[in-house]
Amino acid sequence: MKFLAPLALLTLCGVMAAPVMAEEDGPGLTGCAAKKQGIINQIEQAKSRGNMEQQAGLETALREVNEHCTDAGLKKERENKVLEAKHEVSQRQADLDKAMKKGDPEKINKRKEKLAESRKELQEALDEIDK
Repeated sequence: MKFLAPLALLTLCGVMAAPVMAEEDGPGLTGCAAKKQGIINQIEQAKSRGNMEQQAGLETALREVNEHCTDAGLKKERENKVLEAKHEVSQRQADLDKAMKKGDPEKINKRKEKLAESRKELQEALDEIDK
């Protein structure tokens, strides 16, 4: 159980940090260096706000990135995310095609919305692949 808490914290920080890191990475940084810089930026923000709990969590996340992050591993992780997103898009397209054959307008609109959402997630995954 003690192992799961830091892992959950790291995952949470990573998920929460992604949008912030995308905006605040240093110019020209990619891969693990960009990820580290994003966390460092967040640590500075937490310090300036006096949020010691967030700062401690981010420092743990930074240690984890320093110890375990490799550019090759990060790229592979992002490529897998793209593959999953492509699979999701194809599944949603199949669902839409099935709904269109049945002719139910409500289901068609619902499937179109889901497909659009999946395509957006795919584009985000594609945008992240080279960061």
